[in-house]
Amino acid sequence: MDNELQVLLAERVFDGRRWHEDAAVLVAGSRISALTPAAGIPAGCRTRRLPAGAFLAPGFIDLQVNGGGGILLNDDPSPEAMHAIAGAHRRLGTTAILPTFITDSRDRMLRAIASATSVAGNDGVIGLHLEGPFINPSRAGVHARGHIVQPAMGDLAWLRPLGRAGRSLVTLAPECVPEGFVRGLLRAGVRVAAGHSEASADAMLHAMDVGLTGVTHLFNAMPPLQGRAPGVLGSAFADSRLIAGLIVDGLHVDPVSVRAAFAAKGADGIALVTDAMPTVGAKTDSFVLTGKTITLRDGRLVTEEGTLAGAHLDMATAVRNAVTRCGIPLEDALRSATLTPARFLGLEHERGALVQGARADLVAMDADLHVIATWMGGTEVR
Repeated sequence: MDNELQVLLAERVFDGRRWHEDAAVLVAGSRISALTPAAGIPAGCRTRRLPAGAFLAPGFIDLQVNGGGGILLNDDPSPEAMHAIAGAHRRLGTTAILPTFITDSRDRMLRAIASATSVAGNDGVIGLHLEGPFINPSRAGVHARGHIVQPAMGDLAWLRPLGRAGRSLVTLAPECVPEGFVRGLLRAGVRVAAGHSEASADAMLHAMDVGLTGVTHLFNAMPPLQGRAPGVLGSAFADSRLIAGLIVDGLHVDPVSVRAAFAAKGADGIALVTDAMPTVGAKTDSFVLTGKTITLRDGRLVTEEGTLAGAHLDMATAVRNAVTRCGIPLEDALRSATLTPARFLGLEHERGALVQGARADLVAMDADLHVIATWMGGTEVR
């Protein structure tokens, strides 16, 4: 797109932190030029006004996307698969994703890292999330136990290229890695989150002190909070240094627990995530994950034994669920889907907020919180 100024008008615009009434987003090329009252827009611009009741917000950012459009990243850790998964979610309002590769063989993880390195920053793929293999076998969930690894410091050598794969993330169990491992990942430019873990509060505090900043799918694959054993969950509630991912599909976490998480951490400490699987944006209702057949039943993705295996969820639905099922204020749900994940990745000046100079990645939603349009880099997604 050329640098012709285009104007997007709406009754309300959410900039990542607050609402602007009867406002306009001015876009020059791929960047936001200004956010201004509608009465102040320049004459002669190409202008689009959203329908009554609709609003604009930053495009959604999803830190945990296993698949979409019928594709599972673990089955096909290629650049083409990452582009296709991003495309499936883009049509649903998500303009940036971390394709997520769960516990698997080292060779396949290396393929995923190489693919992410080649595409990061393009087409909405902004890095790679390795969920595992350094997790606690007692909290494996659907992860393949045969590929779970008790790491040594030497494992940092093959992980270092992940630091060149955009804004990437490793989920690990802090109690299962050697001293210096978390710090080594941070030095390589990789963010670290706790997940699939039984870490004590002391272990979590130590990991935070050396650079751990996230928690993966809060409440899931971790022990419950207890008065004398706060663990991962209590640590997440208590410490503002941690941003916690939260799957709000009505299945993984009870609405009361969602409200408790927002009450404890606020929207600045919660990042909505989907944990999305290939069924999102596709007509397929089953797939194979780590040798197990996963089937979509009444909105649930489950193994034959009934174990939850990821989610049939997109970010717009997560926002809608947070508001309508859990009673979270719309501005908090939107911030948790935009600015908070951007801050977690250190991209808050580039994405997740409608501010001058940021990428013109936007989503338009109607009054019922359904996506009606998406823009990436100032160009509407078709």
